[in-house]
Amino acid sequence: MASSRRLRAFQRWMKAQGIEYSNTLEFTDCPEQGISVRASADLHEGAVVAKIPKTACLTINTSGAREMIESAGLGGLLGLSVALMYEKSLAEASPWAGYLQLLPPQECLPLVWTLGEVDCLLSGTELHKAIKEDKTLMYEDWKENILPLLYSAPESLNPSSFSVEEYFAARSLISSRSFMIDEYHGSGMVPLADLFNHKTGAEDVHFTSVFPYQEYEDDVDSESNDKNELSKISDHDKGDSTSENSYIHSDSDYSSVSGEDPMMLQMIMVREVKSGDEVFNTYGSLGNAALLHRYGFTEANNPYDIVNIDLEMVLEWGCSLFSSRYCRSRLSLWRRLDVTEIVDITMGTADNVSGKIGMILSEEHDITWGTSSEISKELLLTEKVCGGLLALADIRESCYGSKSINEDMEALKRCCMKERKLYHCLVLRISERKILEKLRTYATAGASQSRTFQNANEISTRMKRLKRR
Repeated sequence: MASSRRLRAFQRWMKAQGIEYSNTLEFTDCPEQGISVRASADLHEGAVVAKIPKTACLTINTSGAREMIESAGLGGLLGLSVALMYEKSLAEASPWAGYLQLLPPQECLPLVWTLGEVDCLLSGTELHKAIKEDKTLMYEDWKENILPLLYSAPESLNPSSFSVEEYFAARSLISSRSFMIDEYHGSGMVPLADLFNHKTGAEDVHFTSVFPYQEYEDDVDSESNDKNELSKISDHDKGDSTSENSYIHSDSDYSSVSGEDPMMLQMIMVREVKSGDEVFNTYGSLGNAALLHRYGFTEANNPYDIVNIDLEMVLEWGCSLFSSRYCRSRLSLWRRLDVTEIVDITMGTADNVSGKIGMILSEEHDITWGTSSEISKELLLTEKVCGGLLALADIRESCYGSKSINEDMEALKRCCMKERKLYHCLVLRISERKILEKLRTYATAGASQSRTFQNANEISTRMKRLKRR
């Protein structure tokens, strides 16, 4: 595929900035799918395919707005947003003009959807409440921190470039494209590195800062966030990890030890890629709710999908059957046992063990019991508990409205990628509802096991009585 005009402009800009990349990387610009990176020849593990000077990255410290940002006491994602909006406002006068012209005005994250779209498309999903909270917090950030900048520097800043819409747009770009660079620069926009598309569990190329073998912070984030996928975008950054900073000292510390240029970032192949294949990065082990939340897309049959059943929902169900006092005592017991998640059912295979009940639900809906003792099975999986799980699955399912999962699946078949918002929301809804189906299967099997245990105990008791006679 011939290189587009904007790609050629970006390549000229990269050359001027000292960004080096292998001639085996081929950039393609598809109107429907955006830019992707393919291998024009076989790529081998360990090969350095790109080197990016830190000075070419757009950060608070490299932006022309640095003094204004620091004077306002802004930092982190908020400060980076101001830096990005400022450079975009300069248009061709910005040192990053060749890079910024390659970016979309905003990424299609739920954060920038209208409230009507959020209510219509995300109702019932893990994201519905989180996105509304995000939008509220983001607006407060803009009103309290960015709007005052327009009053303090009315001559140098164009109000339209720092509007609340532009702030949301900047945050969507930062959420989906920024990386942690180092302790000095913090998070920033890294040209070229952000062109590699994501694929779960299939990382081909690895972004590194300073050390070639240094673990990228998303690997840490993805592990720590497995049970908290929907951390707010306002708190999340693709590299905002304090654990990463433990690797990072001053540039001079590294130059004498590693032999690597401390002012250079690298993209290194971590597996073989055949000629003609796309070269993928990975953003971590994230379910579809987190992927749509942070990056604006989903993946079919994502093995990291989860569904949360809120404690409030469990208490509401419990209070419909028992007294409030009894429910509070049960809640107190759960907390003493450190049962922080009531239900956590994944779409994973038998290698992905999750939850406190010692069970695994495979994609084929088979039930495999873990190593928990017979006593814990009897205590935790009584017929009444399994009935409760079935009831909770029904309550959670009702959040999706009157349409059945089969209707959602038919709608997905009719949908095309041009209807991007609807398509990804349907993928998310279906993946969550399949998990609830597995919960029902688990509860039904558990009830059957419980009855078997109970019958066996009754028979054993009767036999003991007969022997005593």
